[in-house]
Amino acid sequence: METDRMKDLIDRYLAACNAFDIDGMLALLSPDVRFENHSGGQLTAAATGMDEFRELAGQSRQLFLEREQRILDISFGQDSAVATIAWPGRLAVDIPGGPPAGPVMELQGSSEFSFANGRISRLVDRS
Repeated sequence: METDRMKDLIDRYLAACNAFDIDGMLALLSPDVRFENHSGGQLTAAATGMDEFRELAGQSRQLFLEREQRILDISFGQDSAVATIAWPGRLAVDIPGGPPAGPVMELQGSSEFSFANGRISRLVDRS
């Protein structure tokens, strides 16, 4: 897949994610999409397929009042991309043993995107 097409899919995905637009995110994903979230080197969430992804995205939407993922840097492979992401967000609820609701958290991590058939087929977030 060409770089411009991959970048467009990533930009559209992040815009939908920032807007809590689950249907907009799903429209860009392969039916058999694999999603993983790793925090501190541990797998903290995973979903395979549209139904699991929709459920996980719905749970995430309830956690945040606002969020904005911004690309700081990106590199492209044949059918993949790795982006360094700045990720400020404001929690809607207190996280047990973690940060409280309210203040803006400034996070940074990476997102690994794989593509197949003109869609995002795999997404791995690491922070």
